[in-house]
Amino acid sequence: MMTLHPYQETLVTHFENVVSGGCNRVLAVAPTGAGKTIVFSTIAKKYAEQFKTVIVLAHRREIVKQTSEKLFRCDVRHGIIQAGFENLARPMERVQVASVQTLTARAVRTNRMPLPPADLIVIDEAHHVVADTYKKIIEAYPNATLLGLTATPCRGDGRGLGNVFQEMIEAPQIPELIGLGFLVGTKVYAPCIPDLRGVRTTAGDYNVGQLAERMDRAPLIGDIISHWLRLGESRKTVAFATSVEHSVHIRDEFIRAGVRAEHIDGGTPKPERDQTLARLASGELQVVSNCAVLTEGWDCPEASCCILARPTKSFGLFRQMIGRTLRPAEGKSNALILDHSGAVYRHGLVEDLVEWTLDPDHKAEAKAHTSAGHNFESSSRLIECSQCSAIRTAGEACPHCGFLPRRPARPVPVGAGELGLVNAHRQATPTTVDRATKMRWWAMLTHIGQERGYKPGWAAHQFKTKFGDWPGRAVEPLPPSPEVTAWVRHRMIRFAKSRRRVA
Repeated sequence: MMTLHPYQETLVTHFENVVSGGCNRVLAVAPTGAGKTIVFSTIAKKYAEQFKTVIVLAHRREIVKQTSEKLFRCDVRHGIIQAGFENLARPMERVQVASVQTLTARAVRTNRMPLPPADLIVIDEAHHVVADTYKKIIEAYPNATLLGLTATPCRGDGRGLGNVFQEMIEAPQIPELIGLGFLVGTKVYAPCIPDLRGVRTTAGDYNVGQLAERMDRAPLIGDIISHWLRLGESRKTVAFATSVEHSVHIRDEFIRAGVRAEHIDGGTPKPERDQTLARLASGELQVVSNCAVLTEGWDCPEASCCILARPTKSFGLFRQMIGRTLRPAEGKSNALILDHSGAVYRHGLVEDLVEWTLDPDHKAEAKAHTSAGHNFESSSRLIECSQCSAIRTAGEACPHCGFLPRRPARPVPVGAGELGLVNAHRQATPTTVDRATKMRWWAMLTHIGQERGYKPGWAAHQFKTKFGDWPGRAVEPLPPSPEVTAWVRHRMIRFAKSRRRVA
C-alpha cells in the first residue's frame, strides 16, 4: 500500500468536492514528480469500492505499465487493454487500464470487443486530450465523469484545455514542492541564442526536419560534449535531441570522448530500451540520448543532469523535459540543466510560478519571466544563489537559504560557443577561467602536440583559439584530461570537414 502525502490527499478531496458540486469534467494539475499516478489510483480505488467502473487511458506503453504497477501497489484489482498484456486481460474487473490506440481500434472504430463500462474516465498526460482518438472515446461515454491529470495543462502552443474540461484543480507548484523536499531545484547553464532564423513553424513548434539539420552541426555537438565534461560532474544524464540522427550523433560523440553513452528512440525494442534505462539508473551508463521518448512516462530519480539540444516553442514540452530530472534521490541536491537550445530564454525557469488557464483563447504564463517584457531574444531575470547554488529571481531572497545580495550581478556578455550560468538579468554569464586553469590547458596541449609530433607552434595556436590570447612562457607538459582531449578531437574533426568541403 502507498501512503498519500498531505497535498495529494487535498487534491483527492478537492476532486471529490468538485464532482459533488455537479462538475463532471475536471482537470488536475501537478508537477512532474508530484505523484499524479498515486492520486488517481486512490480515486480509482474508491470508485471500485463503491462498485463503480473506471477506465484509465494512456497513450504510451510505458505509462500503461507504470499505471498498472501503481494500481497493484494500491491494492486495486484491474485489467489491461493493450497488445502484449494478455496475461492481464481481465475484462470483468471494475478498473481497466487501456491504451488509447488499442481501445480505439478494438471498440470505437470496430466491434472486436465491447466498449467497457465506465463511471469514471481517467486520462493520464491529459494535455494530449485534444487528439481525435481521445475525443472519440470521451464522446462514447457521455454520462461518465472525466478526470484529466497532467503537469502541463496546455496545448503545444500554450493555450488552455477548456474545450474539454470545465474546472481545474491544482497541487502545489514546483517551488513549494522543492521547499517541502518532494522535488529538487535546478542549476541552469544556457548559451547564446542559437540562430534559428528561417526555421519554419509546424503545428506551433519548430519544423523538426529543419530544426534537426540546423542543430546537428559539428560545432554544436562538440559544445555538448565539452560542456558536459566541464560542467556535468559525471552526473547520470539524459539528453534530448531533435531527431533520431541527431541523438545517435550525440551518443557517438560522447563515446569518442570516452563517456559511456547509449541512444534510444521510438523504434528501439522495448526490452532493449528498459535495459538501457536500467543501466543508466545503476550507473553503468553515464548518458542516454533520446528523441521524443523520455519526455513522458519515465521515472529515474537518479538522473540529475538534463541536456537540452532541442529548441522548442512548446512551453509544456520544455517543462516535461526538465521535469525528468526533478525527482529527489540520495545525494542529489539539484538538477543540472545544460540548455544548448536557449529554451530558458523563451520559457523561463521551471521554478517560475505559472498561471495555468482553461481558456482555449489564452496561454499559460509564467509572470516572473514575462512581467518585465522578456522574450526569446531578450535577457532574463534569473540568477544563481551564490550561497546555496539554487536558482532564484533577481531582486528576491533565495527561497532556499534566504540570501539576498545588496547588489545584483552586472550583465556579462556571453562568448560565442560557450554556456554560461544564467545571471540576474537572465543572460548567460560565461564561467571565469583563472590563470592556473589556462596554464594547465597550455601544459596539456603541449603534451598532445609533442606526443603527435606537431610543429612547436601548434599548441600555442590551439591555446589562442580556446582563450583568445597567447600562452606566454613554456611549461612542463601534462597528460591531457578527457575535456582537453575531447576539445582537441572536435577541433580536428571540424578542420577535416572544412577541408573536405573546400575540396
